[in-house]
Amino acid sequence: MNGIEKLLRPRSVAVVGASADPAKTSGRPVAYLQKHGFDGRIYPINPKASEIAGLRCYPDVRSLPEAPDVAIVLLGAERTQQAVRELAELGTGAAIVLASGYSETGDEGARRQRELREAAGGMRILGPNTIGLVNLTDRITLSASGALELDQLHSGAVGLVSQSGGILGALLSRAAARGIGFSKLISTSNEVDLDLADFVDALVDDPATHVIALYVESIRNPRTFRAAARKATAAGKPIVAFKIGRSESGAQAAASHTGALAGADAMYDALFDETGIIRAQMFSDLLDIPAALASARKLAGRRVAILTSTGGAGTLVADSLGMAGFELPAPDADTGAALRALQTGDHAALDRNPIDVTLAGLQPDLLRGAIRIVLHSDQYDALVVIVGSSAVAQPELMADALRDSLASGGKPVLAFISPHAPRAGEILSRYGIPALNAPESVSAALSAMWRVHVASIASAEPSLVLPLQTMAPVPSTLSVPPERGSLDEAQAKALFARFGIPGVREMTVRSEEEAISAATTLGPRVVLKLLSRDITHKSDVGGVAVNVAPEDIAARLQQMRADVQRHTGHAPQAFLVQEMVTGAAELIVGVHHDPLGTALLLGMGGVVAELVRDTTLLLLPEDGALLSAQDVEAALRRLKTWPLLDGYRGRPKADVPALIQAVQAFARMASAMQGQLLEAEINPLFVKPLGQGVCAADGVAVLKD
Repeated sequence: MNGIEKLLRPRSVAVVGASADPAKTSGRPVAYLQKHGFDGRIYPINPKASEIAGLRCYPDVRSLPEAPDVAIVLLGAERTQQAVRELAELGTGAAIVLASGYSETGDEGARRQRELREAAGGMRILGPNTIGLVNLTDRITLSASGALELDQLHSGAVGLVSQSGGILGALLSRAAARGIGFSKLISTSNEVDLDLADFVDALVDDPATHVIALYVESIRNPRTFRAAARKATAAGKPIVAFKIGRSESGAQAAASHTGALAGADAMYDALFDETGIIRAQMFSDLLDIPAALASARKLAGRRVAILTSTGGAGTLVADSLGMAGFELPAPDADTGAALRALQTGDHAALDRNPIDVTLAGLQPDLLRGAIRIVLHSDQYDALVVIVGSSAVAQPELMADALRDSLASGGKPVLAFISPHAPRAGEILSRYGIPALNAPESVSAALSAMWRVHVASIASAEPSLVLPLQTMAPVPSTLSVPPERGSLDEAQAKALFARFGIPGVREMTVRSEEEAISAATTLGPRVVLKLLSRDITHKSDVGGVAVNVAPEDIAARLQQMRADVQRHTGHAPQAFLVQEMVTGAAELIVGVHHDPLGTALLLGMGGVVAELVRDTTLLLLPEDGALLSAQDVEAALRRLKTWPLLDGYRGRPKADVPALIQAVQAFARMASAMQGQLLEAEINPLFVKPLGQGVCAADGVAVLKD
């Protein structure tokens, strides 16, 4: 067994600093191990006690009769280092360090944390500043969390890895109250050694874990995390992540719009999209979505039936599902007739969806029949049953009827509990039926199930991208511009052109006479721009004029020179005269560097890019491989403005194949110049009608000094 295997399934556990008082934090691990049925060997260590909880107590690590698989270290930070060193020398597989006072406290704590890692040698470390881990599959509780005071802890198919110890306890206790089972719960906290990626990788190999839930503060090792997440996707084990820190603003770049548009949280969205991780938008989703996915029922379509005996609750769920893009078709003729045959007397709203079965909530046989009819109907892909007020007095009534109906196929069945009926929810969860307490939770759960389905078939579907022309190879010897720092617009676009991204036709001019000549050549209408390495946001200083006629270019240049001097105190010496491109869509393409990796930003461009903020991020492959056309296409389709590229309301379809090729070329540039290229952006990139290509109308590039 390696260190992680021993950590998850130890046969012997030493508790360093154990207390005989189970009310103390240091007394809890031994008490919890015994309470919850650990059948391995437990070695309390405390020089002041000879016995703890009926177990022989050892004075120090060196006096242990064997090297334990795992040690829980309950000492303060100053004494922990020595204990860890002795455990490592003894051959212990892994140590769980609960002490705080490490990197979370500043520079001194960071130094102490480095020393802790050095003391461990080859022994694995969970923590420090952790609450430990709980293996409910095998009844192994290596934790001091007060949530373990609970008598009933349900094992299940969801594995949780949390970077917060308190959140581990919060989710464990909430799940226990709702009848939701976990396989493993692990608090990684400071991650001096073992981190999120290590345990995602381990849970993929764990046969008891079918879904992985993550509480994420930061990802310290993006490369290994991406590899572990891809392994989970390949194994068919969905990952659901709740990432805190969504309100933090991204770093503002010095020259381009990209830094303002690509905040740190947007990079996590890109990472999760690339690796197939489902992002939980609310904290409650971190229980609801994994519980729904763990039911192992597959959602193959977006048509949902709502079966209710209470109109208001049914409408709430219907509204939420509609906002999430699900369809709620009325029963077809055969389904409606079968439902009517179940009841005598008046039939309330059996011709619409939600389907109101009136008294079915109080008649289990009637409800069973209605559920089976809907599940057998080809009209629906999933069923949501509204659990009404009868669940308060008779919680088993509805739960038993739903359980008995689950054999009717493999379509997802979810329950929305309208009243406050926790016992009914617990029973439903124990039966494997996701029991949800908010309409939004129903739509979030079904949306996650749909995303898993789409991901499972995506690789089998052909790309909708039209064939692309062969891309020019990157020169084996790249000629990097001799300039450093911010390039001017002409220099930036020349750099882009080396990688196969064409620019608009343009000329550099320095006088009115040269401007007239250029405008006459490039007209009938042109764009006049300031050309400067120091001023990249030219519109802000009056440095852009569009739709200029050749006969007006001299006067317009004089006016621009005066405007720029008034704004900056310096008279410009050079200008660009560009052809006037019309009838093209405007996009922004930028490169963004982040601790998580390098990403391309794609979105609506032009001067309103930051105002509209319709953007998406696309992480570049870590190995420098070519960004696939399918990935670029998928990113473009995420934009709200995608229809403008796809022939919205009769306008010509844009040259998407050429756009994809340009984005791939931009990605090649970012990879080839890794470490040299600090910033790069094309805004706007004109995308002409299909077959006419693309061209860069403006560009920014900042090279390392």
